[in-house]
Amino acid sequence: MSRESLDRLFADVRREGRTAFLPFMTAGLPSPGETVETFVAMAEAGADAFEVGIPYSDPLMDGPTIQVASQRAIEQGMTLGGGFEVLRRVVEATGRPSLAMSYANPVFRVGPHEFARRAADAGAAGLIVADLPLEEAGPVIEATEGAGIGLVLFAAPTTHDERLARIAARDPVFIYGVAAMGVTGERDEVSDVPRRLAERIRAVTGTPLVMGVGIGTPEQAAALAPHVDGIIVGSALVRRALASDDPIPEIASATRALANALS
Repeated sequence: MSRESLDRLFADVRREGRTAFLPFMTAGLPSPGETVETFVAMAEAGADAFEVGIPYSDPLMDGPTIQVASQRAIEQGMTLGGGFEVLRRVVEATGRPSLAMSYANPVFRVGPHEFARRAADAGAAGLIVADLPLEEAGPVIEATEGAGIGLVLFAAPTTHDERLARIAARDPVFIYGVAAMGVTGERDEVSDVPRRLAERIRAVTGTPLVMGVGIGTPEQAAALAPHVDGIIVGSALVRRALASDDPIPEIASATRALANALS
């Protein structure tokens, strides 16, 4: 696939008047043999696209749930190359646009152009680098553009309007709006902060906006849906992958409830 598959997805959901659902799952969970089956189950339950998390030993943006998931996947033999292979198989099995999610250390250790090439060869439509600041993004933007895939850039509630405009000017495939300050993970409270961030982003750009971090329930997703083009949920699904002996039906059920809340 290519960036265009994500561009088409966001054009479609805008035309249909709904919000896309892009669940996250760590490559290698619930087990290396069940990973692709899990993504297929989420696709059948209504997922529009996927964020495939490539396990990394020091996931600075992620909270305890995804930290544990990365460690478990690594202990079970998951590697960078294995993560790309999972991505390839997910794209082939589901036909859904999928993004590789990683961190700056692996990207720059491998080299941005080589990393982007490997992601594109695996069928990625885009790349998320969770700890990549705008000021350091130039080489990765160049690499993803050369590989024909999109790069995602982040905006937080603390991001000022001038910086939002600079982020939009780099033409990300979408802006990842951080709904809750801090690391990834489920939150009990419902805050007005993400809605206000969405309004500020909408005021400066028409770039697709996807919100994640701290969103874990259908109610939380539905509350944000009118303000964004997509919703990412990770920890609430990963938690089920870690906690159950037979997690795929539970993950599919949670995916269905979240996707239905966005329709």
